[in-house]
Amino acid sequence: MNVDDALSLDNQLCFALYGLSRKMTALYRPLLKPLGLTYPQYLVMLVMWEDHAGHSADLYEGAPMKRLAERLLLDSGTLTPLLKRLEANGLLIRQRSGKDEREVRVILTSGGLALKRRAAHVPLQMLCQSPVPPDKLIELQRELMGLLQSYVEIEER
Repeated sequence: MNVDDALSLDNQLCFALYGLSRKMTALYRPLLKPLGLTYPQYLVMLVMWEDHAGHSADLYEGAPMKRLAERLLLDSGTLTPLLKRLEANGLLIRQRSGKDEREVRVILTSGGLALKRRAAHVPLQMLCQSPVPPDKLIELQRELMGLLQSYVEIEER
């Protein structure tokens, strides 16, 4: 590959991923608007719903903010404003852990749990909007998650 080809925008994997991410986010916008969520807020809620589903109701203490940041690949400076907005909308609360004052736990409210039922249609609607067959999308998603994990591992070294 010559220098001109190497520096061509269309030959950059990063641009293909960036452009696709922007297009996907735009497709989510009209689906999330009735839920009162932006795409980044939706991602936070997905992690919160996963965390809540993994615990029995009487043992649920919320998710540590640090774990949310790790799961979403965000720093606390980016995550905190998202959480504040979701808290202002009554979907979650943030509170200091009783066991460790340094730890902030994020807890779903009843409104946040109710929103899960209202959001259940979003993944299927996105799948239906895709110009790519579902089986190819699933394969692509697995490949991209593997690629993402590889880059996370490189960063952790």
